[in-house]
Amino acid sequence: MDIEKYIILSDAQLVVLALDGDSEAFATLFRRYREEIFSLCLQRTSGNREDANDLVQETFVKVYINLAKYDPRYTFGQWIYTIARNTHIDFERRRQDDLSIDEKFASHVASTPSPEDTLISIQQRSQIEQYIGSLPEQYRQLFVMRFLEDYSYEEIAEKLHLPMGTVKTQIHRARERMCTLIREGEK
Repeated sequence: MDIEKYIILSDAQLVVLALDGDSEAFATLFRRYREEIFSLCLQRTSGNREDANDLVQETFVKVYINLAKYDPRYTFGQWIYTIARNTHIDFERRRQDDLSIDEKFASHVASTPSPEDTLISIQQRSQIEQYIGSLPEQYRQLFVMRFLEDYSYEEIAEKLHLPMGTVKTQIHRARERMCTLIREGEK
């Protein structure tokens, strides 16, 4: 089949051909979704292109391995997005040196915390509150809404009457600023 003919095929048709061993069909799916998945991974890795490229490769390896599990009742885009999202979650779990704020300051669960553990927890909470307080007001409000009050991006945009892109950009900047404050505080 000519490459041009692959372009007009639906994702479901390409999956069937790929499952039959047609490598060009899978290559077409790859070309169709590569940029979108790369953009997602780049956003989730805070612009780290190397990590984003690794995540894209890992995502498509998983897609290829699990292609027979694809359910055509759902769009292929939703399916591959879910795989990419889960791949990123796994990637973050494996990274021990770059813990999230929640992981960095989570107290270890014990049946009864020792007085030392309680004091450390209070100090950590106080330190986080101090970091949040040192954020510029626009970032502080967004950070609290997103990470402490668990508002979605959509809810924040609606509540503050801001465009979605602005909300995402400012939350990203607030998160970066918090990470910088934490790193500086650990020195």
